Amino acid sequence: MLAADPGASIASIAAEAGVDRRTVYRRFASREDLLAAVYEARVTAIEQAIEDARLREAPVTVALHRYVENIITVNRTWPVDLTRMLAHDAIRRRRDASVQEVDDFLRRATDEKLLRTGLPEGWASALLARLVGLAPHQQSHLNAARAADVVVDTFLDGIGSPLTR
Repeated sequence: MLAADPGASIASIAAEAGVDRRTVYRRFASREDLLAAVYEARVTAIEQAIEDARLREAPVTVALHRYVENIITVNRTWPVDLTRMLAHDAIRRRRDASVQEVDDFLRRATDEKLLRTGLPEGWASALLARLVGLAPHQQSHLNAARAADVVVDTFLDGIGSPLTR
């Protein structure tokens, strides 16, 4: 509901959940506390998705697919406004650490010749993030694994190293 309407009231959120708004207020003192809990859940899911992908030790192609599939699932489960989410300092720091993990992984993919060299700094990361961000909307009819296939194929065909294709 918050993804569709970031300004949704506690009363409307409670009604959608089938509970009284007092029930929501017993758990969350304010709307801001509720949003913080949603953002916390999303960033925790992102961290878990990265950990599960084993970006440092799994073969690059396996780790890439796992990461993409996991993040598509996170985006479908927690479709919140990232701009508002990143306004929270602690959440932004954790998300920045996650972005760094992915950037390090993409450097490894380049070092292992899966991605081409000579691209502008941050290009691979930005492109991957945009493709993964499109998947829940453009590929909503596909399960996360199949949507990940489309994203990874598009990513590698777009900036993959010509030596590996």
